[in-house]
Amino acid sequence: MGKASTRRRKNRILLGANTVIVRTGQHTVAIETGLGNKLSPKLREIYKASEMLPKSLAAAGIRPEEVTVVINSHLHFDHCGWNTVRSESGQIVPMFPNAHYFAHQGEVAHGHRQLDRDRISYISDNYDPLIASGQMALLDGHDPGKIFEIVPGITCEVFPGHTAQVMAIHIDSAGKRATYISDLIPTSAHLDATWVMGYDLYPLTCIEQRKRFYRRAIPEKWLVLFTHDHDHPMGTIQVNEKGKPTLRPSGEQM
Repeated sequence: MGKASTRRRKNRILLGANTVIVRTGQHTVAIETGLGNKLSPKLREIYKASEMLPKSLAAAGIRPEEVTVVINSHLHFDHCGWNTVRSESGQIVPMFPNAHYFAHQGEVAHGHRQLDRDRISYISDNYDPLIASGQMALLDGHDPGKIFEIVPGITCEVFPGHTAQVMAIHIDSAGKRATYISDLIPTSAHLDATWVMGYDLYPLTCIEQRKRFYRRAIPEKWLVLFTHDHDHPMGTIQVNEKGKPTLRPSGEQM
């Protein structure tokens, strides 16, 4: 039985855990770090994590030591798992030893509460050691639209819905914008504002925040980077004849 048949039999779908690398000339920035290699055997079996990030970085000619900034849109384990690795001696150490990490302090506070609804999503080894060492800076401010400049040309903007303080990451260059929209719109199959996930803590807020995002992203033709789309990791969005947001055909992408 092939992998696709096995996924169908188990009611599973193929997803990505997409990391974006940005070189600004002064910084090498990693946006998100995927699932990592510290999952429990049970979670490793469920998610079938391929643990590809180190190989993908090497294939792109990027050494972990040269990454200077790491940004986590939020702290669910599938977005920050490679923040740290377990050394041969069993210690938790940063995968990117020379990087400044950035996350929202509301995510840390929420994760520490270990609530029944989503405690499985927060694995403290992905962030607490970095906070303790001073390597991770925590951003403060929960209002929708709150913007944080990380380095020139890269900002984070709060788009609550999936969690209370999940952030989009904007990359601006030469008058154009690309936005890593994170789990506000996890794949191109979630472009309809009402098609939210069971993982979303605030689904009604998620719907409104998607609409807020589209009010600028569509007319300004932002390149949207999808965190979990295996087949269409990026694209620009248009409105179809029914008034619904869809991906532009590949030949029309900006």
